Amino acid sequence: MTFAAIVVAAGSGSRAGGDKQWRPLGGKPVVRWSLEALLHAGAEQVVVVVAADGFARAAEALAGLSNWRAVAGGAERADSVRAGLEALTGAPDRPVLVHDAARPLLSAEVIRRLLESLPGADGAIAALPVSDTLKRGSDRIEATVDRGGLWRAQTPQAFRADRLRAAYAAWPEGAAATDDAAVVEHDGGTVRLVQGDPRLMKLTYPEDFAMAEALIARQTRVGQGFDAHRWGPGDSVWLCGVEIAHDQTLIGHSDADAGLHALTDAVLGAMGDGDIGDHFPPTDPKWKGAASDQFLIHAVERLAARGGRLVNVDVTLICERPKVKQHRQAMRERLSAILNLPLDAVSVKATTMEKMGFTGREEGLAASAIATIELPA
Repeated sequence: MTFAAIVVAAGSGSRAGGDKQWRPLGGKPVVRWSLEALLHAGAEQVVVVVAADGFARAAEALAGLSNWRAVAGGAERADSVRAGLEALTGAPDRPVLVHDAARPLLSAEVIRRLLESLPGADGAIAALPVSDTLKRGSDRIEATVDRGGLWRAQTPQAFRADRLRAAYAAWPEGAAATDDAAVVEHDGGTVRLVQGDPRLMKLTYPEDFAMAEALIARQTRVGQGFDAHRWGPGDSVWLCGVEIAHDQTLIGHSDADAGLHALTDAVLGAMGDGDIGDHFPPTDPKWKGAASDQFLIHAVERLAARGGRLVNVDVTLICERPKVKQHRQAMRERLSAILNLPLDAVSVKATTMEKMGFTGREEGLAASAIATIELPA
């Protein structure tokens, strides 16, 4: 689903020491984290709402990114969101995510959940159930508050652009709105709750930056994979998830996609999580003729379960035939889709062995792969 986004970055951030949206976090400005997450997730247009004197700082912080523009916000958050909505172009009913720049650790999974929950509702917000015991009071406890059914609202919050515009048009001028769901609720709208992310914390106080730095502290690892299969009778071959017409096919227990097998081993190797044979034994008839993309998806899901992420992949196919060059783009696009990686983080190359060895004699095909991952430190 295509979508647009508004990133609210017009506040002073005084409680965090000022200008928190421009401060560095993990080596890049806080606001850039959100822009990169939204653009990589497929945002076609992002409007960044800044203070009147913030245009130069936005240009510096977001240098090199595309599909965004900055507009001036207002004195209150509601004024800034209105300015962002006015700057949006495209279909009136397109989905729009409204996000606070002060929540930099946005994941593609949260974005996906919001967009999938939007049909049939006026809005959807990321939120976490309250787990702490709640007390009401000042210097002493006056009451214990039942936490049942209570949620901590986060951003992004997703709406149809025209529905959010209508809600803000009905919102009392000058009234404070701490989030956009409250504005839509006030206008009689139905807003769904979707699972948020504890990492999607709001940077409010100076100590929050230290916590965020600890959350993003990660170690980089590199894994290598290699696979080879014999040629046999057939009329097509699977390579890097793409079927190619050929006068032979590769022989293997699954579809014998050597590129995907090598890449799966590279991801598993980077994690120290065994190899493809440990997870999908060739002796198990369940995997006979299986599509190899499910092996790679399994490896990436195990990486995500450990809080890791794939950074980039590089596959080299070694064969005399078929000629790979005309299929490289399709292979890169297929890997990009499987791995949920931007296209420029996916490389597919090919080489021959100059008629030497088993690939040179066209007895088989080989593939090598390298995967770079990040894991929590």
